[in-house]
Amino acid sequence: MNTKATPLGDSGRLDWIDAARGLAILGIFMVNVPAFNAPYFLYGGQEEFWSSPIDRTVQSIVDIFFQASFYTLFSFMFGFGIQMMKDRLEERGIPHLPVIYRRLFVLTGFGMVHAFLIWHGDILLSYGILGLILPVFFQVSPGFLLGWAFGLLGILTLPFTLALYVSRGQFQGSVNRPAIESALSNYGNGSLLDIWQQNLTDWQYANAISNLPFLMLSLVPMFLLGMYVCRKRWLHEPDAHRSTILKVWVVTGILFLTLKAGPHFYGNPFWFGLMQDGAGGSASAIFYVLSITLLFRTEMGARLASPLVWVGRMSLSNYILQSIFCFVLFYSAGFGLYGKVAPAGSMTIVILFYMIQVFLSRFWLKNYRYGPLEWLWRTLTYGQKQPNKRRKKAVS
Repeated sequence: MNTKATPLGDSGRLDWIDAARGLAILGIFMVNVPAFNAPYFLYGGQEEFWSSPIDRTVQSIVDIFFQASFYTLFSFMFGFGIQMMKDRLEERGIPHLPVIYRRLFVLTGFGMVHAFLIWHGDILLSYGILGLILPVFFQVSPGFLLGWAFGLLGILTLPFTLALYVSRGQFQGSVNRPAIESALSNYGNGSLLDIWQQNLTDWQYANAISNLPFLMLSLVPMFLLGMYVCRKRWLHEPDAHRSTILKVWVVTGILFLTLKAGPHFYGNPFWFGLMQDGAGGSASAIFYVLSITLLFRTEMGARLASPLVWVGRMSLSNYILQSIFCFVLFYSAGFGLYGKVAPAGSMTIVILFYMIQVFLSRFWLKNYRYGPLEWLWRTLTYGQKQPNKRRKKAVS
């Protein structure tokens, strides 16, 4: 038995899991670009500032099919990956806690650099910190995991949705105009120090103490659901669990359309937003990952989804690359397009740059086993330099 901790090799990877990560990177990018290039997502007023019919249509598409669907999908995959790592290390007789904690501490370091030097909307820092609680759940039963996941999700959505409904007249359409003007000035025309100061201000606003319970209650349930599915091996052995996967796929698909698209038929009220994103976003995340899994059950489906695999195998590198690209494109330290790109333009940018990422990822993986940041993450996690250069091209 090999008792030396090492990363997962190509032969042990599940292509549909990598494809789900690749889809998550696309979905997160679709939501992040409008938030990166204008302050309205954070401080309100996007309906006022982007008011043309095409802009509103694009915003509705993003709200239904992307908003809150892909950071939840990525959270699901994060929990899945942590459980998978723990299981692999245990099978080889290796103490899993030191390796997992090192992995989380390194991720926290990546998150700090990303959050404070590149973009306030970083999610890695939250994953690294909140992930520290997951070992508490390693020894509990799958049913316990499921109960906690639904319980935490219920705490997030049900009472707060009721409270928002009762007080709906007080918050509808609030716009923080001074904050908008400050962001437009600093990101659009400021120095690099102005950009970093504004970024810190925005990060503190988004991560205020009052928001932390909502962040925890939106991420941790998906971590636990990912751990649960990994324990049940639905995605390890999808053919053996096809009946269960199909049932859950149908149920989550119905919830997805009902909770995410349904509100748009009666004005998409503000008070329903937490239910739409919390419950609807979680359902859509599960629906997407199961859709990808089912797609890979056919040869044609696997071929169509193969570009997602390349991006997903380098998900951390591609996530950071998207932020660096946006920093250069939108902020005054680069091309200075902040506040000047409408939603339709944002969607076009996402599609074009993601296509570039597909080709870059494929090229890189023909020559290397891991993306550059994935290699660094693994090297720091396992405490030794990992081999990365391929001896022969292995990605077709």
